[in-house]
Amino acid sequence: MNIDDIHRIHLAQTLSTNTYARQQPQHEGILLVSTDYQTAGRGQRGNVWEAECGANLLFSLAIAPHGTQASQQFILSELISVALCEVLGSYVDDIRIKWPNDIYHRDYKLCGILIEHDIEGSTIARSIIGVGLNVNQCRFTSDAPNPISLCQILGHDIDRERLLTEVCQAFTALYSDMLSASDTTRWCHTLHARYTTLLYRFGTPALYADARGPFRATLCDVAPDGRLLLEDEDAHLRSYLFKEVTYII
Repeated sequence: MNIDDIHRIHLAQTLSTNTYARQQPQHEGILLVSTDYQTAGRGQRGNVWEAECGANLLFSLAIAPHGTQASQQFILSELISVALCEVLGSYVDDIRIKWPNDIYHRDYKLCGILIEHDIEGSTIARSIIGVGLNVNQCRFTSDAPNPISLCQILGHDIDRERLLTEVCQAFTALYSDMLSASDTTRWCHTLHARYTTLLYRFGTPALYADARGPFRATLCDVAPDGRLLLEDEDAHLRSYLFKEVTYII
């Protein structure tokens, strides 16, 4: 599979690229739905994703990851996160993945990812990977605490089409490798190692908060099912699912 296997639909405006992609018939390769503006863009935790019309990258990739077990779904989160992080790292230094799949520049959010799976039995029938990447927006008006764009970092506009092509090429290369791997377990371990080395705060003591309150801990790993593993100051290993722990920035 290569970038020529991507079928693209571009919309001037839509409610949400994930919603639109879900309404389309399953494509044999990769379906790319992109738009200049979302009227109801969604982020994690039910948040609205702020994006100025025509300034950023708003797109979804719909795939049918044949044979991928539902229990392995976090590997797709790692795949798109690594692809984005490595492409953006060619533009600017200090790009990291904030667990589970936000892309950060230092302590500022550059990109958000929303992944939705259709499960049939024990396998994933379809995955829709939605990406909102701040590219040329220079002013943010929502109450999001820490947004930033490539333009703000670099001081000049970026060619959005070129950037989208680079992201799709990186994603397609990794996805194709996953589908064709003769030893899937070994391939997943290799990707996980790449993901781990790119993690925001990896190996660094920092502040977090859970239901019991704030605490200091060191991010030491992410489990195969996506649970965040933190070692606190008493050397106790704490395990968290998404939404169970907050980064204090």
